[in-house]
Amino acid sequence: MYFTHFIVSLCAIPIVNMKEWIGKLLKMARSNISLTLIIIAALMVELVSIVQYNYVRDLLRNKLEQRAEMELVAKGEIIDNMLDDAEATMAEHVWDIQANLGNPDAMFGVTERLIMANPHVVGGCIAFVPDYYPEKGRLFEPYAYKVDGTVKVEQIATEQHNYTDHPAYQKVVATRKEFWSDPYIYGDKSEEYLTTYSFPLVDKKDRMAAVVGLDINLSWLGDTLNAEMAHPSSFGLMLTGKGKLVAGPSARHVKQNDVNSIVKVINDSTVERRRTPNGKYWVKEFIDPEDHEKAYVYFLQMDGNPYWQIAIVNYDSEVYEPLYRMRSRNMFMILAGLFVMFFIINRFARNEKRLHQANIDQARIGSELRIAKTIQMEMLPKTFPPYPDRNDIDIYGSLVPAKEVGGDLFDFFIRNEKLFFCIGDVSGKGVPSAMVMSVIRTLFRMVTRSESDPALIMKMLNRELCRNNETNMFVTFFIGILDLPTGHLYYCNAGHDNPVLIGEQTEKLEAKANLPLGVFDNYEYQMHDSMLPTDTTIFLYTDGLTEAKNPHRQQFTRKRMMKVLERCRQRKLVAAQPLVGEIARQVHLFAKDAEQSDDLTLLAIRYQRKKETYVLEDTITLKNNVGQIDLLSDFSKTVFSRLKMNRKEANGMRLAVEEAVVNVISYAYPEDETGDIVVQAKSDGRQVQFVIIDSGAAFDPTKIQSANTTMAAEERPIGGLGLFLVRKMVDSINYERVEGKNVLTLRKKYQTE
Repeated sequence: MYFTHFIVSLCAIPIVNMKEWIGKLLKMARSNISLTLIIIAALMVELVSIVQYNYVRDLLRNKLEQRAEMELVAKGEIIDNMLDDAEATMAEHVWDIQANLGNPDAMFGVTERLIMANPHVVGGCIAFVPDYYPEKGRLFEPYAYKVDGTVKVEQIATEQHNYTDHPAYQKVVATRKEFWSDPYIYGDKSEEYLTTYSFPLVDKKDRMAAVVGLDINLSWLGDTLNAEMAHPSSFGLMLTGKGKLVAGPSARHVKQNDVNSIVKVINDSTVERRRTPNGKYWVKEFIDPEDHEKAYVYFLQMDGNPYWQIAIVNYDSEVYEPLYRMRSRNMFMILAGLFVMFFIINRFARNEKRLHQANIDQARIGSELRIAKTIQMEMLPKTFPPYPDRNDIDIYGSLVPAKEVGGDLFDFFIRNEKLFFCIGDVSGKGVPSAMVMSVIRTLFRMVTRSESDPALIMKMLNRELCRNNETNMFVTFFIGILDLPTGHLYYCNAGHDNPVLIGEQTEKLEAKANLPLGVFDNYEYQMHDSMLPTDTTIFLYTDGLTEAKNPHRQQFTRKRMMKVLERCRQRKLVAAQPLVGEIARQVHLFAKDAEQSDDLTLLAIRYQRKKETYVLEDTITLKNNVGQIDLLSDFSKTVFSRLKMNRKEANGMRLAVEEAVVNVISYAYPEDETGDIVVQAKSDGRQVQFVIIDSGAAFDPTKIQSANTTMAAEERPIGGLGLFLVRKMVDSINYERVEGKNVLTLRKKYQTE
């Protein structure tokens, strides 16, 4: 394709002489083997360039979607934080209002204090129910608003301004529930959008007293949504749930007509839309009506109240601009390789990066860093204890950054009765490290959705971090996966400090250090496993603990840390939160007034294996023959009958067990090989579990993606329906490879008839 175009355009051969020229070229090729080889090589390079072009285009598209999703999450969290701050302001001042209900004149001061507590609040009112204060008349509404740095308070209720006719007032009085209004422009001359948070106020007798409103200024949203976009022409928008534009880019950046056309596209139900791979965000592809250029709009609809939308627009030409440059360079190289015989091209293009320092106002930098810190901390687990309904695991973690934002992270979650946890430390400090930290945490969550091998997880993270890592940043990282029913711990270390186990004694968890993430993309990481005894605490930390310095520049050291942990063990101070609190206290006492030099991250996991008491235990051994399913069905029915299990739940559980056993019969053993399948049924009176054990080939069914039942049958890939059925019928699935055997456990809580 490109080869022919170049020959025609550069040689400028007349059409009449084309046949004669091609004939000469073929004659030269037959008589000159070197020329023939060059032509063949050029065609092969052309073919490779086409394949490469399509491959890189897909990569850039995936990268665009990942970047857009990250930006939508970040912008959404900014808006959520603003709304949460307003709601918190209201919650913190309700007592003030209620305490002064007996004095109507005090309401003016209360209203002033209410709006002064939040910089985003520009006005506030307390609209009392009619005749609440007879001495003030039928309607009484103290209103405070900010003007040029001062606060003015006045009573604005009149018969002409009858707030009881306002839909927001009526809705709150009727439902006694708070809600956010859609953004609106107050007055005729104002160009600033406001939104109002309305809150029902009741008195001590639980009578409706008033509706309290806070007016929030949204004028800053446009600049915030459009800060640090992925491409120069990209921009962000915020719309109401009905599709009305609230905030967007400045007129210097994007024409208003362009913005309006994008809003029409978002609201146009005829434009094709699709879900991004994670299923949380929508994307539309369209042709810009102004520039006639292909573009993409990614948007997120916020859940709950208020139901707003955030959108990010990217243009095709900028997304694939690196690809177009690469294609042009390849085309030139093909032409040069054709006409310059036996000439080896040994020059490579070098891209030089120039660092541009922007003269940004320090106040704005501080504000943006505070927002960045809020976003970063929101990404970390913050609810402790995280699993109050479980008695086998207790977790507590803390992160104290050395600067406004830092590069440490920790995370954990439970999937299929396995606790996935990690801790990491990004090289360097500040904003760059925080950005890498957010990427690593997001990648960890994405990869562990379907992968349970810590070494493979580490390898995937390393490969992604090495890609385009021109800043040579690296991350020390530790991943652990704890099988909660058995206490089997799988873990992998990437250059991080080894955790400490606190049980019968205090000792380091031995593991090969491996290389940190981001060094070599082809590095093979080594996994370790160990049986974790019950009543054992895993303590993980970053080097901000051992390298903490006091005013004399002395370090806290690992030796001092081990002594503190041993004292905690002897004092039986091994629960997660008290242990972390004691370590943090000791570091604070040691450092005294010295400036913190590195991020300090601590994570403690206390494991206490549940002691099961079963009211039913039964076992059946089957052969890997489909004819044995009838025996399994009779066995299951007998178990469910003895448990008096609800019929609908029993039927679902029976189908799940049979599907899992059929899968073992079909795939675990080689053809014509006979093998045993042991099925154990156990129940503690509240939950029934089936343990399926076979000696076949290692196979983890929990890694297989469930079939997408939303697709048409003819479009759906083969496989996955059985796993989809099993997951729908049970509460949890757990797989273990123990002593050369596959152990699959299905659990379900049940009700009796």
